[in-house]
Amino acid sequence: QVQLMESGGGSVQAGGSLRLSCAASGYAHSNYCMGWFRQAPGKEREGVAAIFRSSSTTFYADSVKGRFTIAQDNTKDAVHLQMASLKPEDTAMYYCAARGFCDPRLLARSFVDWGQGTQVTVSS
Repeated sequence: QVQLMESGGGSVQAGGSLRLSCAASGYAHSNYCMGWFRQAPGKEREGVAAIFRSSSTTFYADSVKGRFTIAQDNTKDAVHLQMASLKPEDTAMYYCAARGFCDPRLLARSFVDWGQGTQVTVSS
């Protein structure tokens, strides 16, 4: 049974940094995409970043390019999202997802597996 477990959310002031982690289990191979998505109250879920695990190819939403970095830790079967220069508009519930389309569109509806989410709050 596949499982995704997020960690690392919290509260930070604008300009600060946070690192989110997603531990993946139950996947038999690395030929799949993992992504980070976020959803603020009253808004649709939007893609933040994605990585194709076997090639380490990455994709980012324009809103986070240059500030966020997605990377994987193969020894721990985990994907991390390093977030820097955080802004109040980055405040949202962040979700890890797997087995979806790995392309610049970052389509949430294409992803099959989802974690429970971790809250990120950025204060001004």
